[in-house]
Amino acid sequence: MHAYANRTPMDPPSARHADFDLAAAYAVEAERARWRLARGHAAIGRKVGFANKAMWRVLKLKTLLWAHMYDDTVQYGVDGRASVSVARMFAPKIEPEIVFKLKRPIEATDAEAVLDAVEWLALGFEIIDCVYPEWKFQPVDFVAAFGFHAALIVGPPRRVEPFEIPSLVNELSQFKVRLLKNGQLVEEGSGKKVLGNPALCLGELAAGLLRQPGAEPLAGGDLVSSGTLTTSAPIAPGETWGAEVDGIDLAPLTLHTIGPVI
Repeated sequence: MHAYANRTPMDPPSARHADFDLAAAYAVEAERARWRLARGHAAIGRKVGFANKAMWRVLKLKTLLWAHMYDDTVQYGVDGRASVSVARMFAPKIEPEIVFKLKRPIEATDAEAVLDAVEWLALGFEIIDCVYPEWKFQPVDFVAAFGFHAALIVGPPRRVEPFEIPSLVNELSQFKVRLLKNGQLVEEGSGKKVLGNPALCLGELAAGLLRQPGAEPLAGGDLVSSGTLTTSAPIAPGETWGAEVDGIDLAPLTLHTIGPVI
């Protein structure tokens, strides 16, 4: 917390403590949540990281990782447009993601059952920030640094109607996304990048939380940012970022970054 507040680098915990494990990292994350709540900022959802099974095998993970998001780190765009200050961030990056809002707890992990528990979904941008030099870290360091969560910007929501769930399952696995910087294409991505389907990613998070000692399960009203659809891209003040999709009915999102960096 001191490193983020003062924009100073620090070595990852795993580099300083050989026995620092995921249980310890989630204890740090939970303490952060308690600290923020005591200061009037409630957790309103979770963000997902490491939503790639190939990475699990390499890093010896059993499931994806997560961190809390808060009432003062989440904002909603107006007519698909928003701005965010990156002035106090250390090394911010941007990620286009699918954001879900739950209407009730998730009872099964197949995509149709997951979407049946979803009130709406939207295109979003997560801004992540890392105080570890050169973004070098291990999974435990990601969790201990609060999942690198700095901000979530949510685009216009699309309600999930029961009759459209079967087609929406297919759309979420096949849609394409374009990430734009100042009107120029940076990268193309797709829903397949996050466990093959963002709805499956949401289901995996729900199941993983139930298996994790001490973790609170997902509940109605929770927001979930389900993992980046492209490679994370560095950002700086004075830029305009856009995300637009093909193959699914989600409104585009435009974000202006403001500064200056100090």
